[in-house]
Amino acid sequence: MNSSSTQYLNSKRMDVYDTMHPFSMWGDFKGNLYQDAAATMILEVDAKLDNQSEDTSHTTNIPFNQYDQEATKPVNKVLRRLAQNREAARKSRLRKKAYVQQLEASRLKLHHLEQELEQTRAQCALMSGGVNASHLRFPKPAKSGIAAFEIEYEQWVEEQDKKTNALKAALHSSLSDEEIDKLITDNMNHYAILFNIKAAAAKADVFYLISGVWKTSTERLFLWIGGFRPSDLLKVLVPQLQYNLLDQQSHDLYNLTQACQQAEDSLSQGMEKLQQTLSEAVACSQALGGGRYEMHNAMEKLEELVRLVIQADFVRHETLQQTLRYLTTRQSAQGLISLGEYFQRLRDLSSAWATRPCEPTA
Repeated sequence: MNSSSTQYLNSKRMDVYDTMHPFSMWGDFKGNLYQDAAATMILEVDAKLDNQSEDTSHTTNIPFNQYDQEATKPVNKVLRRLAQNREAARKSRLRKKAYVQQLEASRLKLHHLEQELEQTRAQCALMSGGVNASHLRFPKPAKSGIAAFEIEYEQWVEEQDKKTNALKAALHSSLSDEEIDKLITDNMNHYAILFNIKAAAAKADVFYLISGVWKTSTERLFLWIGGFRPSDLLKVLVPQLQYNLLDQQSHDLYNLTQACQQAEDSLSQGMEKLQQTLSEAVACSQALGGGRYEMHNAMEKLEELVRLVIQADFVRHETLQQTLRYLTTRQSAQGLISLGEYFQRLRDLSSAWATRPCEPTA
C-alpha cells in the first residue's frame, strides 16, 4: 500500500576435451607394399598434412578452454569466501546478543545476591549485638510478585524482539495486508501484556517499579512515572513516516501529540502534588512511642502513587492504539518496527557502555 491510500487500518559447463585418439595415417591400407612408391609418398604426405591440421585446431582450442576455466576459479573462490564471511559475521552477532542477554541476567542475579548479603549481615549484627530489629533498615527479600515480574519482563523483551523481526520480514515480503494486520494485532496484544504485568508489579511494590531498576541504565535516563513518555513514542514514530503521511494524517497526529503533552503535564502535576502531600503527612505524623510514628495518612498517599503509575501506563497504551488508528496497515507495521528497534538500541547502548574498556585510575 502506497502513501496515497486513504484507507486507515489499525560455471559454464566446460566442453570436456576428450583427448583425440591417434589414428592411422594410412587408414585401412591393405595394398601391396611393393606398389608404386610415388603414389605411396603422395598418400603419406596428404595424411600427414591432414593430421597436422586437426592437431593444430585442437591445440589452439586447449589454451582458450583452460584459460576460461582458470579464470572462473578466482571468482568462485572470492564468492565462496564472501559467503563464509557473511555466515561468520551472522554467528558473531548471535553470540554477541546472547552475551549481552547473559550480562543483563547476571546483573539481576547480582542485585538479588547483594540484597540477600545485606540482610544476612544485618541479621548477624542483630544476633551478636542485641540490636533492636525494628531499627534495622536492611532490604527485605524480593517479593514474589516482583521476582515474577522480573522473569516475565525478561521473557517479554525476548519475545518482543522476535515479533519485531517477524513484522519486518512480513513487510518486505509478498504477504497481503490482511496477514500483516494479524501480526500488528499480535504486537499490540503483546504490549497489553506488558502493561498488565506492570500493574501487578506496581501493586506489589510501587517503589521498585517507579525506580526503573528493572530497565537498563540508558532506558532509565528517559524514565517517566515507571515508563516512557507517551509523547516520546510519537517522536520516534512520526519522523519515520512523515514522507508517507497524508495531510489529514499529519493533522491528526499533531493533535494527538498535543493531547499527549496535556496528559503528561496533568500526571506530572499529580506526581508533584502527591510528593508534597506525602512529605506533609510524614512530617505531621504523630509519635506512638518507642521511636514509632503513625503512618496511616502516608500509606494512603502511597496508594495514590500506585493509581498514578497505572494511569500513566493507560495513557501510554491509549497513545499507541490511537496512533495506529490514524495509519494504514503498512504504516502501522513500520511504526511498530521503528518503536521496537528504538528500545532495542537503548538496551544495546547500555550494554556497550557497561562493557566499554576503562582506563585504570592513577
